Amino acid sequence: MQNDSSFTFVLFGGTGDLAMRKILPALYEAHKGGMLDESGKIVAVARVAHDKAEYLQWIEEHVRGHVPKSDFDETVWQGFLSRIEYVQLDLSKQGDFVLLRDQLLALPSGIRVFYLATGPSLFVPICRALADVGLNEGARIVLEKPLGYDLASSNAINDAVGEIFAEEQIYRIDHYLGKESVQNLLALRFGNVLFEPLWRREWVESIQITIAEELGVEGRGDFYNQTGALRDMVQNHLLQLLSIVAMEPPHAIESDSVRDEKLRVLRSLKPVQRGDISKVAVRGQYHAGVIRGTHVPAYAAEKGVPPDSSTETFVALKVEIENWRWAGVPFFLRTGKRLADRVAEIVVNFRQVPHPALGNMPAGQNRLVIRLQPNESIRLYCQAKQPGEGWDLAQVHLDLAFDQFFKENRMEAYQRLLLDVINGRLALFVRRDEQEAAWRWVEPILDEWATQNKGPKPYAAGTWGPAAASAMLAQHGTCWLEEEN
Repeated sequence: MQNDSSFTFVLFGGTGDLAMRKILPALYEAHKGGMLDESGKIVAVARVAHDKAEYLQWIEEHVRGHVPKSDFDETVWQGFLSRIEYVQLDLSKQGDFVLLRDQLLALPSGIRVFYLATGPSLFVPICRALADVGLNEGARIVLEKPLGYDLASSNAINDAVGEIFAEEQIYRIDHYLGKESVQNLLALRFGNVLFEPLWRREWVESIQITIAEELGVEGRGDFYNQTGALRDMVQNHLLQLLSIVAMEPPHAIESDSVRDEKLRVLRSLKPVQRGDISKVAVRGQYHAGVIRGTHVPAYAAEKGVPPDSSTETFVALKVEIENWRWAGVPFFLRTGKRLADRVAEIVVNFRQVPHPALGNMPAGQNRLVIRLQPNESIRLYCQAKQPGEGWDLAQVHLDLAFDQFFKENRMEAYQRLLLDVINGRLALFVRRDEQEAAWRWVEPILDEWATQNKGPKPYAAGTWGPAAASAMLAQHGTCWLEEEN
């Protein structure tokens, strides 16, 4: 779909890892698909002393390798490069922002987007400097995570940015919300009458949400050691997925309707009492191990990580929602680094049949598995009669693999979200009150872990985390999906 609005996309952190791996490749894909207005420009901003030719050479060396090679077109690539400008800017020099303003005013008029692919400590200084030269008027500002270190620091950033940009100008990005499978979760729930009667406590026994990574900290030890898995993944990605799974039907798929319903879920999360944290929260840290035949070091041996670090690389939680739809249904959340596989999925376990009229039921139960990565799919498990004499049952599944059913190229998460920013669609971005509710819920856990003498539980790299995470589910008569299989 062609975007008919001229735009200028200003990328702070234009030589950073995120720009290289995600943002610029996503903008290239949008360009290749004819989704950007022909007059739209991309202005990369960084401290590095490049001129335009040198920056384009940097893109050739560092970005081109992250663009899919299957249908690469050199002519299209060169057309994309023709959109790009580069501005060297020192954040401490107000005069550099004046020069930035003058260069932006010389470009075609239209929507102006400022994407802050920087550390959160730079968000407020950049916003204030933009306001000082009048670049905040009518613009859109995109804030990457993490937005703060806790509720107080998050509020401080939001307060300061909110003095400069109105809430409808602020796009707090969570790339999981841009995944095609998350959109299909909304379509599955609210486009089909089939599931709605079952999507409640009377028929759902438990729900699991997992985001597992095989990778470690990948050279970001300094950053990760100050963050940890709870801040890095739970406070945003996992709680956002939870709110979409559990939300009530919105009035329409528009920004405030969707975000209002997500907020109601976040505000309904049962508060975690300090004395109960050990029962409902497990934290772990990976030790040396083997992943796909390769030996990997322990977290404490990673570059930039102190050898006595107590930062968690794994979190498993039992969460409850105190409302009529979900009262009594446990939601089990799990994320970690250096786990056995790279997978993100949502597992809805339905209750067992009330009476086994056909005799002994086989292992397993009705469940819906929504795979977010690596291969997006939806799979519904049910029981069927095996061929032959008698009533022997077996678990079978109905499968929707998106790449097999839909032949169109699917947009990557960042591509979708960047187009939404340019087109002014806020539904897939996090509103401030959502963010506050999420921080408020996780903060007691953060505080308790900060005061505990005992550190995270060890687990070997290449496994599924500490045994305590499995024991937590066993207390509720269930197990993680891979353990059943």
